[in-house]
Amino acid sequence: MTPQEFFAFCKKHGSEMVDLKFVDLLGTWQHCSFPLDTWDAGTFKEGVGFDGSSIRGWQSIHVSDMLAIPLAETAKIDPFFKEPTVSVIADIKDPVSKQEYTRDPRHVARKAIGYLTETDVADTCYIGPEPEFFIFDEVRYEQNQHRGFYEIDSVEGAWNTARFEEPNLGYKPSFKGGYFPVSPTDTYHDLRGEMVYEMRRLGITVEAHHHEVGTAGQSEIDMKFAPLLDMADQMMWYKYIVKNVAKRHGKTVTFMPKPIFQDNGSGMHTHISLWKKGKPLFPGDKYAGLSQMALHAIGGLLKHAPAILAFAAPTTNSYRRLVPGFEAPINLVMSARNRSAAVRIPMYSESPKAKRAEFRCPDPSCNPYLTFSAMLMAMLDGIQNKTDPGKPLDRDIYDMTPKELEKYRHTPGALEEALEALEKDHAFLTKGGVFTEDLIDTWIEYKMENEVSPMRQRPHPHEFHLYYDS
Repeated sequence: MTPQEFFAFCKKHGSEMVDLKFVDLLGTWQHCSFPLDTWDAGTFKEGVGFDGSSIRGWQSIHVSDMLAIPLAETAKIDPFFKEPTVSVIADIKDPVSKQEYTRDPRHVARKAIGYLTETDVADTCYIGPEPEFFIFDEVRYEQNQHRGFYEIDSVEGAWNTARFEEPNLGYKPSFKGGYFPVSPTDTYHDLRGEMVYEMRRLGITVEAHHHEVGTAGQSEIDMKFAPLLDMADQMMWYKYIVKNVAKRHGKTVTFMPKPIFQDNGSGMHTHISLWKKGKPLFPGDKYAGLSQMALHAIGGLLKHAPAILAFAAPTTNSYRRLVPGFEAPINLVMSARNRSAAVRIPMYSESPKAKRAEFRCPDPSCNPYLTFSAMLMAMLDGIQNKTDPGKPLDRDIYDMTPKELEKYRHTPGALEEALEALEKDHAFLTKGGVFTEDLIDTWIEYKMENEVSPMRQRPHPHEFHLYYDS
């Protein structure tokens, strides 16, 4: 879409306002709205100014001016404004140098794709994420000097079988009992369907939606795989749509990886494959029907997984999910079917086009631009260095002894460990200038100062249960 076509698109839909969106360092959309008549074709070259010092992880206040460059080809009708409004995604530039801003996550993703092309290994990286989320009826939380608590509730919560609901009809999915039930146990079919319809109206291809394993409304909506940058953009729309459709119905959605104790967390199993000139490069005659290139790519993913998780599982809460049990993918091995392996090779289809690796460690709290780019860079590093992925783990881990499991590498046990891994192992990310040292340093510093350290300093509610009368 050219700027001229953009204005024609706005006129066709009766839009007098344009909403400009861009993603901050941590992966959250920011936005500002403008009357359409204040824009012209030059806006798509010159951009619009904003205060970068107010955006998480970006410029300091003494160099705060930034430019957002709207991308006409990303124009869509926003589903959630009262009046017709066209939304566009923006890239970020420095207003003085006119260079693209290296801490703009979308810029990182575009550089990753450019580096892929430069290597001549492939020309396309397809991504297919499976984000999970919880739909709650209410959430309350507070943290201060004398009180720290959270409370969630859901009409589907297993803990509500005895609640007075005038009448209580039961049909509450049990803990770990929510996978694929029909109504009336699955009360959110129509709500998820509305989310899907909104996605489809914006051109997002959805493959399926269903209730997930957890009680209290855990859900999943799967999108068809798409090129890396397109999928990262779609992930931003995905989260925006899911949250706003829920709010439309008086519900609230969270993408926190582990909001419920002793039940499944929310992951984002991410399928990835490389193609060249329209042909898939991962099918072959090796393990699980993979090519040697695919095995080397998986070797790169496994080798660099702890560092990748600093982006892919980027919260302290992420490591409440990455613990033994609950099908947690904590073993840094590959497997054709074992869901406790960090990398699984799906065996549903014999089609060469369906051959891919499934990295199961990421969760939906991540920034998709940085996560998908880090995964791609690790795979390219594995291919370039012919990294051996090691022997597959095709056994039931629950039948294995602790001594047998000791020989396998595991995911980090805490965000701090993942950040330490990133600090030590990031040369694969900086190849081709895709990730800069500045971005990596800023990410580590921000996470340590704003998430790891504050969590260290606060007593946990369970500690009162354990130690108050000690």
